[in-house]
Amino acid sequence: MEKSAIYHQPFSSYAYGYDSETLHIKIRSKRGDVKEVTLIAADPYLHTKAGWSSKEISLRKVATTEEHDYWFVAIKPEQRRLQYGFVLVDTDGVDIFYGGRGFYENTSENRAIMDYYFKFPFLHESEVFKAPEWVKKTIWYQIFPERFGNGNPALSPENVLPWGSKDPGRDDFFGGDIEGIIQHLDYLVELGINGIYLTPVFEASTNHKYDTLNYFEIDPHFGDKETFRKLVKEAHNRGIKIMLDAVFNHIGDKSPEWQDVLENGSESRFVDWFHIHSFPVTPGENGNIEGENTLSFDTFAYTMHMPKLNTTNPDVQKYLLDIATYWVREFDIDGWRLDVANEVDHAFWKEFNKAVRTEKEDIYILGEIWHDSWAWLLGDEFDSVMNYPFTQTIIENFVEERIKPTKMVSGINEQLMRYQEQVNHVMFNMLDSHDTARLLTRCEGDKERAKLALAFMFAHTGSPCIYYGTEIGMDGADDPLCRKCMEWDEAKQDKEMLAFMKKLIAFRKVNQEILTYGDLEWHVVDDINRIVTFSRTLGVKRLIFLFNQSEVVQRIEKSDLGIQTELRNVWTDETVTDIQVAAKSFTILES
Repeated sequence: MEKSAIYHQPFSSYAYGYDSETLHIKIRSKRGDVKEVTLIAADPYLHTKAGWSSKEISLRKVATTEEHDYWFVAIKPEQRRLQYGFVLVDTDGVDIFYGGRGFYENTSENRAIMDYYFKFPFLHESEVFKAPEWVKKTIWYQIFPERFGNGNPALSPENVLPWGSKDPGRDDFFGGDIEGIIQHLDYLVELGINGIYLTPVFEASTNHKYDTLNYFEIDPHFGDKETFRKLVKEAHNRGIKIMLDAVFNHIGDKSPEWQDVLENGSESRFVDWFHIHSFPVTPGENGNIEGENTLSFDTFAYTMHMPKLNTTNPDVQKYLLDIATYWVREFDIDGWRLDVANEVDHAFWKEFNKAVRTEKEDIYILGEIWHDSWAWLLGDEFDSVMNYPFTQTIIENFVEERIKPTKMVSGINEQLMRYQEQVNHVMFNMLDSHDTARLLTRCEGDKERAKLALAFMFAHTGSPCIYYGTEIGMDGADDPLCRKCMEWDEAKQDKEMLAFMKKLIAFRKVNQEILTYGDLEWHVVDDINRIVTFSRTLGVKRLIFLFNQSEVVQRIEKSDLGIQTELRNVWTDETVTDIQVAAKSFTILES
């Protein structure tokens, strides 16, 4: 038995409160090394004359990666406290006891020593991670406001270009605004959308608005506060949630605060709002050259246009928290997406969480983090992050074909095991965004590959997001080409892709419960034929997904899927006797 591969840690994703009564417990072992894991557990104070009254509960293997197996059990301690250890049996029949003090022989004497066990002293409901319930049922649609719809041309800047007249450059304006979004809300309802994520709408000089000048005003080229209030109201009337983008890591260099620092230097009353190493901070002086690592103050990346805010400063904290609560309180927004969230200190995000939750208990807090985000997802900061590791794993297999199906499955399993289960339920899943090339472009124009990737994403737990225009076959390389104007000419829209997306969204809504909570089991994962099959099971309901990335029809045996019963193809509503999956296609079965 490979002891070095065995891992468990209380108060982590390996042992946590799932709800007010239930503990989730996981343990990791080397792949294929252990055949059986038993939990030895009971209340630490439950003693009789015969000794500690523990119970033995079998764990089930729930995930396998390239290196590890993961074992799981859900348990409801009667008094909400638990003392526990594990007995592991390897493939040769050798057993061992593992607890808080390490490994011991699996003897009755060792199992009687209370100090050898892990402890979960008390399951406090206040410490259980809780995310807004509505997010689990939400299909998001990301809108880049400057490129979605020009509803009020009178607001457009002087240098506005005709809508969709050219591929966008970094500094181009096409006149998209909030009224343009309002005018197309019914289109989104018809598509099946019930959540909109807007990139920044606050006053700024650029088309992307990530260089904020005034967080308390809507950008005048987008509209005003009353227009925004109308958007929220009209969206809510249609059952659509609204999430705004908060850029709190940095501010625009044309903001009054930074301009004061430029003018007054170290005497500025805002000098402590920023991370300044030396003066002057004037462009072109003291190493302050755009894109160079010699800047005399901290910024987003190496751009002088976005000086980094000092969120440990009390005045900065108050300023930003006032902004966060203002838009919730006055306009009833439903969520905040937090830009460059990993570069802001944890203490500030904890205060942010408390402040916005006071205004609206079920507000959704989404962080932009592109890597392992455990430290932000403990319940007192974010509800979710943009699930880029999940995104990239799908992209690398289905889109770029750089990794094999077994590598993809390993990566997805590892990602699911990384977090608490209720975190996974509300993860923000997407395949493209304003920060990446569009899905169809990454697929080199191959719609069938794009459909496979989209269907695969929609089949997994989490809250899926579509980038505007994906549903009508829009393409575009990296920024700025991924920010093209939305195509509203129906003659230029891909109607077949639109019908597919409507069907996929409708399927997700009908099956939301099983796709959120259902157990995931992988069946055939074939690198040679590029076949991936898995099932989602909840109670007596079971959905089986079969993905064929190859260029030929693939036949799957019922026995490979653990099926005995008659099958129905829920995607085509047909009875199935012979399981075949067309080339570069997928099938969804129900047993």
